[in-house]
Order: sequence, then structure tokens, then C-alpha cells
Amino acid sequence: MKNILCFGDSNTWGYTPITKQRYPFDIRWTGVLQSKLGCEYRIIEEGLNGRTTIHDDPNRNDRNGIKLLPALIESHSPLDLVIIMLGTNDLKASLQQSALSISLGVKQVCETVINSDYFCQKTSKILLISPNFVEDVPEEDKDEFAHAKEMSREFSTHYLKVAQALNIHFFDAAKEVKTSPLDGIHWDAEQHIHFGECLAIKVKSILD
Repeated sequence: MKNILCFGDSNTWGYTPITKQRYPFDIRWTGVLQSKLGCEYRIIEEGLNGRTTIHDDPNRNDRNGIKLLPALIESHSPLDLVIIMLGTNDLKASLQQSALSISLGVKQVCETVINSDYFCQKTSKILLISPNFVEDVPEEDKDEFAHAKEMSREFSTHYLKVAQALNIHFFDAAKEVKTSPLDGIHWDAEQHIHFGECLAIKVKSILD
């Protein structure tokens, strides 16, 4: 059995726009990925609402992804593939980041995996996913995500450079999914299903 760790934020957790509930496992992209790959693969969900790459969120505790990641790599080892999709929450104005600096944070996250004693560099793989575009957010979120729409469109260019520099795999989520018009950040059920189906093809190309 091949073990796949999916490390991400609310769109990996399965957050439903506006309602703040969680999609069932068979709707979440991770669940769809499991279904499409079959019993020879095991999907390990590690999504968390509000998770950032390397930054402490002043308004939410325990959201700094890089602080928790080493323990997760050890806990779930051995791993055949680590999928990383982070960066959207780093767009918050309170964190004062640029698209470039966010990509450098993502690079640190990937390097944490690579340098882990519990990650076998000879056989294990990393798939870095550039997040979807942020669209128009609700009025109450406009200050915090004031420049997110423009900055998110720079992600794919910077993330691809990170993947090339580290010699890891790359996938651009913005080419496959669109955010819900309800909040401009999260995905509706149809997008989760579509993304899971697309990603299954990518994962098989990496591991088969």
C-alpha cells in the first residue's frame, strides 16, 4: 500500500463556503482521490482551517504549518508521497507578505519534508500544489484579503520555480478549480470532486 499525506488548509479540510461546515469524506477532494486511486493507496488527511506556511497568525493559535509538519511526517511514516497545498492564508494583510515571500515560505515547508529523517529521499516524492485564485470576498473579509486577488495570480509562477529548484513535482490548482462566488476562497462540492479526479491522474503518473 502506498501512503499519501495531504498537507493543506481549509480547502484540504473540506470547508464549505459561508456555512462553515465540512463536506463529507466522499465529497472532499481527498476522499475523491482515495476513491479514484483505490485500496492500493491510503490517503492521510492533514488539512486545517487557517493554516499558513511558516507564519504565526496573530488572531488564531496553532496555524503555523511548518511547526507541526515534522511531527506529522514522523507520525505517518513511511510515506510514498507528500502533497502540499498552502499559501492562501498567508495572503492575509495582517501577515504582510508578498507572493514571492509566500513561495519562499512554501519552499521551507518542502525542505522540511526533504530533510526529515522519516522521509526517504530515494523513494518518496513531494507534490507541490499552487493554490487556486482568490476572487471577490465578502465585505467583512475585504480588509484582511485586500490584495489577495492580485497576489494569488502570481502564485503559480513562483511555486513552479520552487518545485524546479527542489526537483519536486508541481500542479497548478488554479487551472482546474474555481472558488465559490459565495466567499471567493473556498470550493463548492463540484469543484472538490473535479479536483480529486484530476489529482488522481497526476498522482498515478508520479507513483505508478
